Amino acid sequence: MSASTTAHVPAPHGADWQTIAPAEAGFDAGRLGEAVTFAQGHESPWPRSLYYPDGSYVGNVEWNETGPWTEIVGPVRERGGPAGLILKGGRIAAEWGDTGRTDMTFSIAKSYLSVLAGVAFDDGLIRDVEEPIGKSVDDPAFAGPHNGQITWRHLLQQSSEWQGEIFGKSDQVDHNRQIGPGADNSRKGQRRELRQPGSFYEYNDVRVNVLAYALLQLFRRPLPEVLRERIMDPVGASPDWRWEGYSSSFVEIDGRRIQSVPGGGHWGGGLFIGARDHARFGLLIGRKGEWNGRQLVSRSWIERSLTPSPTLGNYGYLWWLARGPAARPGVPQTAFTALGAGSNVIWIEPERDIVAVLRWIEGASTEGFIDRLLAAQA
Repeated sequence: MSASTTAHVPAPHGADWQTIAPAEAGFDAGRLGEAVTFAQGHESPWPRSLYYPDGSYVGNVEWNETGPWTEIVGPVRERGGPAGLILKGGRIAAEWGDTGRTDMTFSIAKSYLSVLAGVAFDDGLIRDVEEPIGKSVDDPAFAGPHNGQITWRHLLQQSSEWQGEIFGKSDQVDHNRQIGPGADNSRKGQRRELRQPGSFYEYNDVRVNVLAYALLQLFRRPLPEVLRERIMDPVGASPDWRWEGYSSSFVEIDGRRIQSVPGGGHWGGGLFIGARDHARFGLLIGRKGEWNGRQLVSRSWIERSLTPSPTLGNYGYLWWLARGPAARPGVPQTAFTALGAGSNVIWIEPERDIVAVLRWIEGASTEGFIDRLLAAQA
């Protein structure tokens, strides 16, 4: 059996990661090179410092954010240049840029939260995703006639309609928010009437931070600690990544002062990580939570996570799906993506055991890269 048809498990960080020639991996070398050149040539327009010359943070400009909730309360680090890698069967078929650099990764952190929810589910801390969170988390954030109805699934599918303020940020900040090419955020932050929990999709970073807080209450330990122990160390990730919270997000649990972490870099902070570590994470999820004979996250949880939501057909548990009304011709419907502003991308196609990681590509060019990657398959 050739190397291209066997599933390889990469050696831990510090050892050489096995490479594979494009042709042996089933790619046309010239076309794969074109995909890489395309990624390198379509760099994010965001300034490297992540601040514009007038001092505005990229997030505030990107999402047309004004008003009382714009303060940056987490650390910000200047970004690197375009970088990425393409795995086939767990081996590196292409790599460019500084793939070890621990850059901010914005909303890719949401997909890491999804996996931590899976760990909690597998451990029995989440008994039922349809159960109201207040049944297992005794906190005013999950009480009352409205928030008391919110289930774990609602938060994971961004349909919770949670209302309130956490760590100095109100859910209203992302009311009427749109994302993606052609997004119109002219009304973002204008209060709208809330719907029944579970009935309406809205991309809302405050509500994702509420999910992280709820998971912290379940684990009673810092989420980065749980992620490192249960996921990142077992897949051989580097020790360099970190997950930063806000100056305002410290809470006391069992007499210990712990920082709750966000699901992105909307107000600074979030997951600072390199492309190679992202690739390991993507490979784990593409292989249904299994790594070198160990089931780190249950297969059933991964399958749930990649099931289309009732309120948005191309969204699962904080993962973007190639299925649904937004499906594009030629893109396998089994593919799925972790996506962060800037743009940062983990694209996974489990049927072909392909993982592609992109750092700092122009958002509108992501589809162009995927099209070229798929066209490179011999």
